[in-house]
Order: sequence, then structure tokens, then C-alpha cells
Amino acid sequence: MKSGYQQGGVENTHTKILLTSLSAMAAELTTFPIDLIKTRLQLHGEPLSSTCPTGAFRIGLDIICEQGFLGLYKGLSPAILRHLFYTPIRIVGYEHLRSVVSADHGSPSIIGKAVVGGISGSMAQVIASPADLVKVRMQADSQMMSRGLQPRYSGPFDAFNKIVQAEGLPGLWRGVLPNIQRAFLVNMGELACYDHAKQFVITHRIAEDNVYAHTLASIMSGLAATSLSCPADVVKTRMMNQAAKEEGKVLYRSSYDCLVKTVQVEGIRALWKGFFPTWARLGPWQFVFWVSYEKFRKVAGLSSF
Repeated sequence: MKSGYQQGGVENTHTKILLTSLSAMAAELTTFPIDLIKTRLQLHGEPLSSTCPTGAFRIGLDIICEQGFLGLYKGLSPAILRHLFYTPIRIVGYEHLRSVVSADHGSPSIIGKAVVGGISGSMAQVIASPADLVKVRMQADSQMMSRGLQPRYSGPFDAFNKIVQAEGLPGLWRGVLPNIQRAFLVNMGELACYDHAKQFVITHRIAEDNVYAHTLASIMSGLAATSLSCPADVVKTRMMNQAAKEEGKVLYRSSYDCLVKTVQVEGIRALWKGFFPTWARLGPWQFVFWVSYEKFRKVAGLSSF
């Protein structure tokens, strides 16, 4: 099977978009409960959150006891909607940009891949940011319900409507800057590391271009992406969760202000809150996504990624 480096610009883009969407939805369904727990951990320590010390396992048990098993999927619909835009743009975009770079300079270096991954991820996140905002707000609502408070939104469309009414259309892009920063770091680590690690595994005959190579590459890329992105992810989550008060005031004026206040109040380690749930999600997410995506490509007659 030919490499995507040579065929990336001539293969059916529409097919790739469909396949990335299907693979992303499968991965999201598998790992969404971990993402919910990660979000709750990252919000822990804010003024409106519970002050009781807690961990990922305890949060998961509390959600199941209070809301049932389906409570672990609070905010799933906007998450799926987000991936219908985000994942195809970043994955297909990365492959096209990689083909352009390789056509001019040969196979790109790890640094070149990192830059290409960051750019494609940033563009995708700008488009998908409103759905990401709704997902974070709805996940935070489950935390309010656990304290006996009324949730802000009854569903994703209600959330979209209320956010626009209360904060205007630009409110859908609240926290877009830390969102872009996180997307750049995640995709710089995830796409570049997966691409490079897979190439390394195959070139050094550790494994063929099969599920074993894809698994090894996804584990390494998940760890790299988590280490790079966790601080930006904490800032992004807190920026997107805050809603403007009646007098128009907000807790954090900017992503930098959020970063400074978080470190001042909770210490530098707070920037890596939710690290293990994030890694626990990114690892399985990437495994499910990349293995299914590579299989779908093979069935569709496309080259390996």
C-alpha cells in the first residue's frame, strides 16, 4: 500500500472527511465519561465549585450515584457535533499540508510535522469552538446539579440559544484564544508524534503497518499531547465555563489573567489538574480513532495515513 506522503493530494477528500467523522464519533462515545470527569477536576477549586478534596474515581462514583450511568454522558451531543467539524479539518488538513511540504522539501522533520499539526489544529478549533463551549458548559452543569442547583441549560440547542441571548453571538467564541492555544499544542504533539512514531516503528521493523504499530504510535502521541496541552486545557475550560454576570463582569479577563490567578490561588500544579484523566482519555481515544481510521482507509482503498 502506498504511503499518504505520495498520494495525500490526489485521494478522495470527501471520503477522508467521512471516515474521520465516523472514527471520531466511535472514539468519543468510548471515552466521553473520562472527558467529563477531567472537566470536573479542572473546574475543582473555582469559587463556584465544591471545596471538598476529591479525585477522578470519586467524581465518577458521585455522578453515577446522583444522575445514573447516563450522567457520565452529559454534554455528549455537542461533543459529537464538535468532532463533525474539528476532527476532519485537522486530520485531512494535516495530511494536505504535509503533502505540500513533502513535495517541496521531501519527508518533513519532526519539527516540520509539529508546525503543520499545530496549524491544522488551530484552524479546526476556531470553527468548532462554539460546540466546544456548549460541551464544557453542559458538563459543568452536571456539577451544579450534584449540589442541588438548577442546571443552566436543558440541552445543546437551548445552550446555544441562551448563550447568544445573554452574551451575544461573540459569546459562542468565549475562550477561543486559550482554545486555539490548546488545539495548537494538542495537535503539535498528537499528529506529529503519531506520524513520526508510526514511521519510526515501521522503518525500524518493530512492527508492520498494522494495529500494533498504530497502538504504539497512539500511546506515545497521547502522552506527548497531554504533557504539552494540559495547562492550556485547564485555562480553556475555566475561560469557557464562566458566563458574564448581569453587570458584565467576569472572573477572568483573559487567558493570561486566568493562568496567573490559577497559579496564585492554587499553585503551579493546578495547571496539570486532570492530567491522568486527560491522558487516560487521550490514550484510548487515539487508539480507537487511529486503529479504526486506518482500517477504514484500507477498506476504502486509500493509502495509510
